[in-house]
Amino acid sequence: MEKALKPGTYRHYKGRIYRLVGMAQHSETLELLAVYHSLENQEDLWVRPVSMWQELVEKDGALIPRFTFVEE
Repeated sequence: MEKALKPGTYRHYKGRIYRLVGMAQHSETLELLAVYHSLENQEDLWVRPVSMWQELVEKDGALIPRFTFVEE
């Protein structure tokens, strides 16, 4: 089950740092979406389903979080 995400700074498993601005809801499907931007380019906003934001991905044979909370 998806839970509310805490706004703040997150590290993507590939190493880049992102700022989670908040959450949104798709107008047709009501799917929860994470709204975020790269700290390198704060002008471009991105959205990703919360289910993907919270999922585990495989890296070097281990399952790790796609995004890891760093700080508020």
